[in-house]
Amino acid sequence: MTDPDPVAAAIADADEVVALTGAGLSTASGIPDFRSEGGLWDEFDERAFTIGRYRAQPARFWSDWLDLHGHFFDSEVAPNPAHDALARLESGGHLDALLTQNVDGLHLEAGSESVVHLHGTGTRATCPDCGTSIPVEAARDRVESGEDAPTCDCGGVYKPDTVLFGERLPGTALQESNRRAETADVFLAAGSSLTVDPASLLPDTALRNGATLVVVNLDRTRYAGRADHVAREPVEEFLPAVADRVAELDDRGDERTRQ
Repeated sequence: MTDPDPVAAAIADADEVVALTGAGLSTASGIPDFRSEGGLWDEFDERAFTIGRYRAQPARFWSDWLDLHGHFFDSEVAPNPAHDALARLESGGHLDALLTQNVDGLHLEAGSESVVHLHGTGTRATCPDCGTSIPVEAARDRVESGEDAPTCDCGGVYKPDTVLFGERLPGTALQESNRRAETADVFLAAGSSLTVDPASLLPDTALRNGATLVVVNLDRTRYAGRADHVAREPVEEFLPAVADRVAELDDRGDERTRQ
């Protein structure tokens, strides 16, 4: 395994650490990704999940989206050691913001609190007319009980909180992500191919502002030649090793303080 010590040392010494996570963290929990061979877009048509189709054909949209959701979310899916490691770094005061391209909600389930969902979340649906939010499973129950599309008491049709094709990313999330990339001392990109804009541009923003860039991904990324540390390792193995080492450094610091 790539030596985690230099990454742990950089994180332990930093005033502000920001992480960006992608599909690699989800696939490590058994969730299929979208674009790789055998991914969800091999089985489903992307054009079925546009904002225009949701508005024009809500019943057909919801039928397809719930089918997709059933393939994406499994009752056995749970946070893996990579999610747990990032939550540990945060609870130990070594992770200030967690920016994620994932919609599965596993970071929150693992205990992370500073999560910014760049692409929304697949766990809830919101009425665009009044803002009422419900769990997706409640929306599923409405459809299975006979509604063509899950409809709010105000008459609006619920929309999944994921970003659909044809929609802009949530402005607040994007602004917060850019701000965090600008102020980070260490920017950790984990499990992301760094090919989907605008999230893929965040490491560049961090580099321009003097951050130490760490990339953890099984495949080579476009930042391989510019990153300070590159680990082509499974995220569920490398991130726990880093978190363990950071905890050890903290313990040593505490011992020196007591002496």
